[in-house]
Amino acid sequence: MWTVIYVARNRTEAEMLKNILTQEGILVMLRAVGVPHLGNSGSVEILVPSSEAEEANEILQGNLCS
Repeated sequence: MWTVIYVARNRTEAEMLKNILTQEGILVMLRAVGVPHLGNSGSVEILVPSSEAEEANEILQGNLCS
C-alpha cells in the first residue's frame, strides 16, 4: 500500500524531492492532483510504500528544513 507523505506545489518540486528519496533507497511514486490540464504547474502527491513512510518523512524533514 502506498502512502502520501507530501504534496509538492508543482512537478519540478516533486521531481527534486523524488530524487532525494530515491538516492536514499526509497521507492517513490508521483501522482498529479486535481485538474490534469495544468500540466507541470499543478500540485503533485509524493507517495511511498507505507512501510517506508516514516523514514521518508524524516529524510524530507531534514532536506526541507535545511
